[in-house]
Amino acid sequence: MSLVIASAATSKVTIEGEDVAGLQSIEFAVRRRQMDVDAVGVGERIGVDAGHIFVTGTLRIRSLNSTLDERLYALVPEPFNMVAELKQGEETVKTITFDECFLDDKSFELTANGVGITVYNFTATRVREE
Repeated sequence: MSLVIASAATSKVTIEGEDVAGLQSIEFAVRRRQMDVDAVGVGERIGVDAGHIFVTGTLRIRSLNSTLDERLYALVPEPFNMVAELKQGEETVKTITFDECFLDDKSFELTANGVGITVYNFTATRVREE
């Protein structure tokens, strides 16, 4: 397997087809709930029962994003799809699609040495990497 280095300068993230302006970073984690299957009289597991997959993530955005704020503060939140296109130069090397996302919360920081950064945390029903 060869090493693929994605460039933050040319990669992009879209929500429902619209570029996320001011994006500084995207992070996500996928974890599976699993439980060991034990046997009587044996000190080792004999299997694993795999369950629900959880997808959580974070968007860090320079200053403010009114579109995401509207989604967060909506009385009845609606799911959205998000796509991250990871590029090496102009060539897309991986596309990551997050289905049925919801925003969980946001925080904002403004320091004397920089610009404002808004952090949005989200969950997704599934993630697909192509």
